Amino acid sequence: MSLRPRTAPRPRILVLQNCADEGIGLYGLRLEEKGIGFRTVQVHAGEAIPHAESWDAVIVGGTPVSANQIHDHPELMEEARILKSALDRGKPALGICFGAQLLARLLGGSVRRCPVMEIGAGPVRLTAAGESDPIFQGFPKCFPAFQWHSEAFEVPAWGMRLAAGWECPNQGFRLGSAVGVQFHLEVTAREVERWAQRYADELPAVGKSRERIARECREHEPQMAELAARLLDNFLASVGEKSLPPEPLQGGRASI
Repeated sequence: MSLRPRTAPRPRILVLQNCADEGIGLYGLRLEEKGIGFRTVQVHAGEAIPHAESWDAVIVGGTPVSANQIHDHPELMEEARILKSALDRGKPALGICFGAQLLARLLGGSVRRCPVMEIGAGPVRLTAAGESDPIFQGFPKCFPAFQWHSEAFEVPAWGMRLAAGWECPNQGFRLGSAVGVQFHLEVTAREVERWAQRYADELPAVGKSRERIARECREHEPQMAELAARLLDNFLASVGEKSLPPEPLQGGRASI
């Protein structure tokens, strides 16, 4: 009698959507391609977030809300509380844009206004730490990414800056099981066109038209799509691995 080898259980991925207009785009499509189930919680609509014990990893999406103003949004305060519990347990977490800023704050970092507002496609470069970090395995040292933000995280103490930009220097960080990326690889030109309609009042700050930012995204869309799949695969590789909680910060983590 032969015994079939046991297969590892598929990871349970939780996606926290913080804005009706901003999902996880190509990251979600990659999860579907790989046959990995995931649950999207519409945090912005008040949907309850399952506690950390109910899932193996989390992806935290974006929102126009400042990570410094979550006190004005009870649903984001609850999200922060549950995420902090997950980080204390060493759960893998991937934060995108606002999601990266929220993770940074929970780990003792801060969020500050950028020297300039970034809207459109531009180059991001890996730091020495980023080149050796598993999340960017297989990435070129410099690659295109889409940006839409006026604030960015400061890397928490004991964290590592993984990626940098020329105008906004902090573009990626890791601390323990948490990874944050300020940029977007997961968007398509079609989604950018929707953002351009939704946030049209922000475009004059960078002197760009709706057509231009969509064109910038479209020009780099094939490479960004390839890198989005690679980043998501790299993140999934960390799910299920034994990970230790981050090293405690002096004086404890920042209070939210």
